Amino acid sequence: MRKQATLSGKLFDAVNYGFLALFAVVMLLPMMYVISGSLTSDAELALRKVVLVPSNPTWDSYRYILSSGTILTSLFYSILITVVGTAINIFSTALMAYPLSRRTMRGRSLLMKLIVFTMLFQGGMIPAYLLVKQLGLLDSYWSLWLPGAIGAFNLILMKNFFQDLPDGIEEAAKIDGCNDLQILVRMALPLSMPSIAALTLFYAVANWNSYFNALMYINDSHKWPIQVWLRQIVILSQSSIDVNETTKEFAKPPETAKLAVISVATIPILCVYPFLQKHFAKGVMLGSVKG
Repeated sequence: MRKQATLSGKLFDAVNYGFLALFAVVMLLPMMYVISGSLTSDAELALRKVVLVPSNPTWDSYRYILSSGTILTSLFYSILITVVGTAINIFSTALMAYPLSRRTMRGRSLLMKLIVFTMLFQGGMIPAYLLVKQLGLLDSYWSLWLPGAIGAFNLILMKNFFQDLPDGIEEAAKIDGCNDLQILVRMALPLSMPSIAALTLFYAVANWNSYFNALMYINDSHKWPIQVWLRQIVILSQSSIDVNETTKEFAKPPETAKLAVISVATIPILCVYPFLQKHFAKGVMLGSVKG
């Protein structure tokens, strides 16, 4: 039988719910402003500055940014970079995490120390650029996929999840004649779906939001993802000239066009969350219990 809630308990629940509601509103307001501003006319946005509910919604800003077709092309490239990059990330991370989770692997401790070292110290931007150039990856999407194929933090999470799997599963698979790769594909990965879902979300968001590597390695503007075009539009909106010498694709855009591009660049990745939400918290918690 449930105990009757005390006055202090009810007060705590009320304060807790109130705080969470306030926190949710604070998180939603910027997104509401971006979407509402993109549906507002230039004159109304200039007059009201902050618009949460447009008085006369219009799609002019979306017609403006979609008129040249560049945004749709860059959106396609962003989706391509995210999907292929995330697949490479998960594949590479799983292949490295599984052997590191086996205590019988020689040199396991040294490799883990080297991996943690990369989380603290990196070679820097110039050595990374020179390496990509020497490998002949400039102007290729492989320059975005290969250097960041494995994230050290995500590798540790997946290794810990594999490490928590019962040893009896591996022993039974070996008795049935499975080798290590078959154990990984047929046993470990299917049992690790919560962890894989969480890491897929981590990698997908990172690949989608990344623009600096594309700006540094992709010289052909026709291959730019939408994040780089968003940067160009923001720079144009703040400049005093009407045409950007690099792109020559846009005249100086209005403020509503900038908000429309932000909406187009944000909404697709938000659509991924509902499909992975049920696995997200469980995957992160299970993969972070042990070191």
